[in-house]
Amino acid sequence: MEFLSKIAVAFQHGGIWMYPIMVIQIVSISIIVERVYALFVKRKANQGEVVMSFEDSVRRGEISSVVEKAQAMEGTQPVARAVLVGAKTAKNLGGKEEIQGKMDEVLIHENALIDRRTGFLTMLGNVATLMGLLGTITGMIQSFAAVAFAAPAEKAALLAAGISEAMNCTAYGLIAAIPALIAYAILQNRATILSEDLNTAALKAFNWLSYTYEPAGFTSFRANGKGSESSREANA
Repeated sequence: MEFLSKIAVAFQHGGIWMYPIMVIQIVSISIIVERVYALFVKRKANQGEVVMSFEDSVRRGEISSVVEKAQAMEGTQPVARAVLVGAKTAKNLGGKEEIQGKMDEVLIHENALIDRRTGFLTMLGNVATLMGLLGTITGMIQSFAAVAFAAPAEKAALLAAGISEAMNCTAYGLIAAIPALIAYAILQNRATILSEDLNTAALKAFNWLSYTYEPAGFTSFRANGKGSESSREANA
């Protein structure tokens, strides 16, 4: 209880810039909590394991089965959404470029979701630090201005009050900034791990779809073409 009382007194002595810093701290904490849940709880770095469940079906040419399985998993697994659009494109006899383009659209969206809002933490940390320094400067200006026109008996008290405001504001700015910057480094590292895991898994699926299913479709097309030629020769 005494600790909280000291914090409240320091906040009161910190001046007007303590309130903008407090807003920044609340926003940064909100972003940290949301991103921790999104990147550590909601998402797992297991997309490589998930995509392996599609390999046998793709290699056997069972694209309809791949589509059904991906539709069942797309709500929880990001790579399933990429596999779904790739499988649908392959099912419609789309070529490599079309499969890749469709899957890239999904990957760009998913990677954007991974990186969303994390970059604000560096900005908030830097602004909190600058506001703390601004509070320091304004506190010192008020202190020296008061001393210049104050009675000799009051100068020491006014100077101490101004320095207290300056130091408290600086300290609070750093208190708000340091966790935001540390959290940014941790979250950015986690985002990189998730992004690499997703992209690698999606690349495996693309290779299976483009090198396994497309040649099968091409072979079928060529067989149909030869059949047509044979029919024309027979008719001739």
